[in-house]
Amino acid sequence: MRVEYINPFVETSYQILTEVLGGAKVTRGDLYLKSTAMPVMGVAALVGLAGDVEGRVLFDMTFETALGIASKMNGETLTQFDDLAKATISELSNLITAQAVTKLHELGFKFDLTPPALFAGEKMEIAALGGGTDSVEALIVPLITECGKIEVNVAIRERM
Repeated sequence: MRVEYINPFVETSYQILTEVLGGAKVTRGDLYLKSTAMPVMGVAALVGLAGDVEGRVLFDMTFETALGIASKMNGETLTQFDDLAKATISELSNLITAQAVTKLHELGFKFDLTPPALFAGEKMEIAALGGGTDSVEALIVPLITECGKIEVNVAIRERM
């Protein structure tokens, strides 16, 4: 996986989270690769990528983190992961991904996005792209906020 594909997602995630959380501190944890199926923390917004590259970006967080972020973004305390909270987390993933893809387009990469799909539940697992010898490792970038940890999970490969 080329670093040119990853950096715009990491940089944009950091910038947008800092902005929507009112300038609160956001720190980046240690990056790591994951090649096998992996459990998600409870709330996952998934955006697919197609074009010169194929893959997906997943924003993974606990219900508590999602509620904290949705509360901050809406300027009110949300106590349930209801339709407003779901729409807010979907919009957050949309904002981040759209800006990252704009940066990638400026670098000459061409691809489209799917609308965000939001998954919420316990004991869910996201499998790697493909399978066998052509599977794609996911790069995980933890971002720690005052609301909790969000893992930006990027799995992209150039189209064969």
